[in-house]
Amino acid sequence: MTTADRPSRLRVEAPTEMRNPATVDLDLMPTDELLRAINAEDQRVPLAVQAALPELVRAVDTAVEVLRTGGSVHYFGAGTSGRIATMDAAELGPTFALEPGWVVAHHAGGAGALDAALEDVEDDADSGRAAASVLGAGDLAVGLTASGRTPYVAGALGQARDVGAATVLVSANPRARIAALADVHVCADTGPEVLAGSTRMKAGTAQKLVLNAFSTAVMVRLGRTYSNLMTSVVAKNAKLNGRMVTILVEATGRDFETCARTLADSDDDLRVALVRLLAEVDGDRARRALDAADGVVRAALHLLEGSTDGNPRKDS
Repeated sequence: MTTADRPSRLRVEAPTEMRNPATVDLDLMPTDELLRAINAEDQRVPLAVQAALPELVRAVDTAVEVLRTGGSVHYFGAGTSGRIATMDAAELGPTFALEPGWVVAHHAGGAGALDAALEDVEDDADSGRAAASVLGAGDLAVGLTASGRTPYVAGALGQARDVGAATVLVSANPRARIAALADVHVCADTGPEVLAGSTRMKAGTAQKLVLNAFSTAVMVRLGRTYSNLMTSVVAKNAKLNGRMVTILVEATGRDFETCARTLADSDDDLRVALVRLLAEVDGDRARRALDAADGVVRAALHLLEGSTDGNPRKDS
């Protein structure tokens, strides 16, 4: 294969490795033109994610079913993909009070690769298989790789498939080599990067958008919100405590002092306080309704509707 042949091969296998014709003079551009070129390419990312929404719907619905039936969701990625996956999983706890083990991120090279570039670890398919050995038939593996060919991710998805777990691939390559290992391929086709092969840019941004949408939609479907408000925030600092009171004010229309007092009287359990204020019941009745509704605020309110004694009506 000649040097001239190589771009066509890469065009087939990894669009993110191609040279971008709009930025061939990148190193000659003045700063303002350089930044405009980067920004112009960045604007393509949301449209690429939008085109992948039908597959993302399938991925979300699969994850919801897995979590509702006692399984867990596992992210697998290397480099930028692994760091984005780690960040997404880490933020679900404080945002949605997600129990440990529900969504777990596996990064090629482990913790040492989070703040250092250990590029060789992504080529270890056996390491990916080992990381995915914790999965069972009721779990979901989500592999993230811009090129769609990372061996670590391929090993993880292959192991997941071998044990009967559901599999999702998130990539920027419509012809991803390892898509055959995935039940669902969420492809945000972002095309060539401003800087050829630098997938921390458009492809990385697309993965961040995809995972943000994926995990948020899963949490909403699981009832971890009321309207567009968080209901599972845990008051671990003053900022979060203030946010919880603000959520109560927004959801109920009651004054700040009443909401703050009700939250404190509810042992800082935002869901209990919300049901107490919206249904006008005491704490015990609110807790019983939430227990009967698996902790979902809107379902608990529905159970309390029309009840003359404030107790949940299971036949509602």
